Amino acid sequence: MSVVALHLYEKLNDAPDDKARSKAIVEAFSELEERYPDLKETATKRDLSETELRLQKEIQATKLEIKTVEANLQKEIEATRLEIKTVEANLQLEIKAVEANLQLEIKAVEANLQLEIKAVEANLQKGIEATRLEIEKNRVEMKQMETNFAQTVHKQTLWIIGAIGSIIMSIRLLEWFLTHLSH
Repeated sequence: MSVVALHLYEKLNDAPDDKARSKAIVEAFSELEERYPDLKETATKRDLSETELRLQKEIQATKLEIKTVEANLQKEIEATRLEIKTVEANLQLEIKAVEANLQLEIKAVEANLQLEIKAVEANLQKGIEATRLEIEKNRVEMKQMETNFAQTVHKQTLWIIGAIGSIIMSIRLLEWFLTHLSH
């Protein structure tokens, strides 16, 4: 037994009448309220049982809500997975189409380059042939010039020899005249 209960018991026994007993009970309750101010708000077993039942119902409702949310999330995840697979498939198709287009473009560029290379080769062959013909023409012209030069040198040599011969003959003729006329 607590001190407060013992004190209340003594007051109730010593009280001369009902009025004094009631006053002792009220004082004991006041003292309890002062000591335990939250006593008024203390829950009873019934309150606790009701709260427990209400919380169990709320927990069950929350569990159901969580399961519903999980199911919805699973559906959304599956839908997203399917969407991703669809996007992947579409991207694969697009990649293959781009690769095919690039291959075609590469082949077209290669074909154009081959044509351009052949055209450049043909132009180079024409240029080489023209240069070869020009070189050949220059050789012929040089041989003709050599021949003309040789003929010109030969003619000049003959002319110089003839001129020298004429001068010598003129000198001899003068010597003859000089020797025959002075006698």
